[in-house]
Amino acid sequence: MRKYLLVVLSVASALVSIAQEQTIRGKVTNDEGANLAGVYVIIKGTEKGTTTDDGGNFSFAATQQFPFTIVFSYVNHHSFEYEVKRNETVRVKLQSKIQLQEVTVSAPSRFSTKLVNSPVSIEQLDLKAIQSTPAADPFDALAYQKGIDVVASSFTFKTPSTRGFNGSGSARVNQWVDGMDNQAPGMNFSIGNFAGITNLDLESIEVLPGASSALYGPGGMSGTIFMNSKSPFKYTGLSIMAKGGVMNIDGQQRPNTTGYQDYSIRFAKSFKDKFAFKIAAQYLRAHDWLANDSSNYNRPGGKGIAGTRSSDPNYDGVNVYGDETTVNIRPFIPPVIPLPPDPIYVSRTGYNEADVIDPITLNLKLSAAFHYKISTNTEAIVAGNFGTGNTVYTGSDRYALKNVKIGQYKVELRNKNWFLRAYTTQENAGDSYAATTVTRYLNEVWKPSNQWYGQYTQAFVPTYMQTQNLAQAHAFARSVADQGRPTAGSPRFNQILDSLRQVPISKGGGLFIDRSNLYMVEGQYNFGKRIGFAEILVGGNYKRYDLNSKGTIFIDSTAKIGINEFGGYIQATKKLFGDRLILSASGRMDKNENFAGKFTPRFTALLKIANNNNLRFSYQTAYRLPTTQQQFIKLKVGENIYMMGGLPWIIDFMNIREYPVQQITATGLQPYQYKAFKPESSNSFEVGYKGVIGKKLFIDMYGYLSRFENFLGRINLFQPGTQRIYSIVTNSESTVKSAGYGISLQYPLSTKLTASANYYSDRITDVPDGFAAAFNTPKHRVNTGLTGSGIGKNRQLGFGIQYKWQDSFDFENDFANGHVEKFSTLDAQVNHKIAEGKGEIRLGATNLLNKYYKTAFGNPEIGGLYYASLRFDIQ
Repeated sequence: MRKYLLVVLSVASALVSIAQEQTIRGKVTNDEGANLAGVYVIIKGTEKGTTTDDGGNFSFAATQQFPFTIVFSYVNHHSFEYEVKRNETVRVKLQSKIQLQEVTVSAPSRFSTKLVNSPVSIEQLDLKAIQSTPAADPFDALAYQKGIDVVASSFTFKTPSTRGFNGSGSARVNQWVDGMDNQAPGMNFSIGNFAGITNLDLESIEVLPGASSALYGPGGMSGTIFMNSKSPFKYTGLSIMAKGGVMNIDGQQRPNTTGYQDYSIRFAKSFKDKFAFKIAAQYLRAHDWLANDSSNYNRPGGKGIAGTRSSDPNYDGVNVYGDETTVNIRPFIPPVIPLPPDPIYVSRTGYNEADVIDPITLNLKLSAAFHYKISTNTEAIVAGNFGTGNTVYTGSDRYALKNVKIGQYKVELRNKNWFLRAYTTQENAGDSYAATTVTRYLNEVWKPSNQWYGQYTQAFVPTYMQTQNLAQAHAFARSVADQGRPTAGSPRFNQILDSLRQVPISKGGGLFIDRSNLYMVEGQYNFGKRIGFAEILVGGNYKRYDLNSKGTIFIDSTAKIGINEFGGYIQATKKLFGDRLILSASGRMDKNENFAGKFTPRFTALLKIANNNNLRFSYQTAYRLPTTQQQFIKLKVGENIYMMGGLPWIIDFMNIREYPVQQITATGLQPYQYKAFKPESSNSFEVGYKGVIGKKLFIDMYGYLSRFENFLGRINLFQPGTQRIYSIVTNSESTVKSAGYGISLQYPLSTKLTASANYYSDRITDVPDGFAAAFNTPKHRVNTGLTGSGIGKNRQLGFGIQYKWQDSFDFENDFANGHVEKFSTLDAQVNHKIAEGKGEIRLGATNLLNKYYKTAFGNPEIGGLYYASLRFDIQ
């Protein structure tokens, strides 16, 4: 009898427990009645809750007994607490406040603080900004922010940089995704957001412009970017978005208008605030923008020159490949021929980029994460991100990254006071190849150069003797030598190209292999106020690179190259005079096995001159190790032209003891002696102001001065004995300086409309002659914007407009140097809520006026993209 009684009591207890579980529903609007999407709705004292959908609606199950309190929080609005006493439909109206005043960020000091109280410059895209941007991809919206430049190597390969050192792929800017260093290990920089967070899972992006090594390690010379995904505890339910559009609408690059597709899905589920998971996917497909600069280029001199294919027999088009092969035919012409004794250089006939690079760009991103709360404050996470597809990157060549794959996988224990995480990045370059290299070999396959130049010379001499016209003789000789040349796109052309793309560069093809991996373990503990005199934060990490290119990129033809790094940091923060003055000091020590250890300190001071008005002062240092490529690259990039690293192995490769080399400078050849290169370091002084004027106008301004010691760059060497040119990495012997300033304004015209504008400028001085600093930035840049939401009779309309202008400038990189023209773009979007706010229809365009522009010399011209999207969020 007693046994049956226990069973009955257990069942009754379970039934009571089920009966006590309540479904809490409600709706949240702003003070003008517009629906608010993305509002955090949390039971006070727990993390149990949800977020509102696009209609401002929410619902979740609660096991707490009445009464209990729900906390509502939303960016740019005052938090609100509501006591739930019974089953009811909760209706809450949040009061708006000055924008950005209460936004929190974690990047500047590795713990959460108000944006207005950041001790250093920071730019942020929060969820509201991400949802209102007219950019087709939120990652592209970084170009609207003060102090940030974005270089586009292709449609899906975008590189954000700060403080002037911009390029296609930047080793001066760290990029972190949910706490993981997002660099491709073989390159030491990120492939944009190619293997990052999907659009529907992205919660925010924070950017620290300037030196940031003191807390985030080597590489943060010019800044660090943090991309944060949505927690499956806070953002639950199913989200689906389909986006389609058109580009190449005028036939300027592609013969026909092409399509654009972008599909995203995310699903997240939380179980009793104890376990949660999420899965997300995104698929993008488009016809890429085309690099089509046909201007003539003097590759050994590194500058553009006059001439075309028809007027210059030694023509080398910037984005024409295969014509880099050149020979002086004068020695093969009998001396009795009445020609000047000067060299007569003739280049092979090349092919355009459109002929040798697949126009289709693809990007598939997959991610998943599993979260388990061990206790109220401690959470275990297993997560992974994977990206694959096709894109194009501009380095020493135009590299077609085909079927490239990058995966990041981590395990993490996270507490409000500490974390411990381990992760790995696994890279596979797939079928990637160098466009210039593969095209030069294509020419050799259909007709070897010794045969081609023989035919050319044999046709040139009698024609010149008959006509006494050099141009006519060259034109006829080329037509003879080019007999049998495969037409681009023909079966013969495709057969040769496809076969060479499968042969490694080291064996006479264009394929480069990169299966490099990165491994990282790091931890951090925040003592908070447990130590009486200050708040103390400590952390450390171990990182390992395993470089594996099988001799196609690095000097690793016989074995992988391993590189070990160690680092540790400490930060102390002290608040004085009733928190009116906040002082912080931090320092980091890093050691790479190939270089001596380096200490990088940082000191900041935040002075509160009035409520929500602060002055900030900082002295920051940074430390940049030579990249893996700057240490170990060995790559033939042209006829007798080699790109090299800078470690002592290059002495033996160049054999300079037997064949001395000379440095190529603007004034001619100069003596050269090898010096072991060192890591680059910088120190930067910055002063800034951030505050609210008249309770509405938000102002953020900064100015900085930076000094660089052992500045890393490239110089060119000429070896007379072999006629080879080597590009090697070395340090500047002089101190290089840079400076800049910027200001941004944001003003709410009403609770529905917000206007913004920013301006910024950077410059560099004291760069040595013949030294490629790659300080690629216009002196002046301006962005202006206007956004609106909750407009119309039913408050269902919204829009976003962004205008960007930047001045012209000279661009340096390993591929080519040249002038980039000034440009302006106009981006816009309009959206309408549907299905009671659970859905949204959007029409948008980037480069609305279709004025083609490019962000770097040798990179593609970017035209207009016009899109429409449909999105649903289902709780």
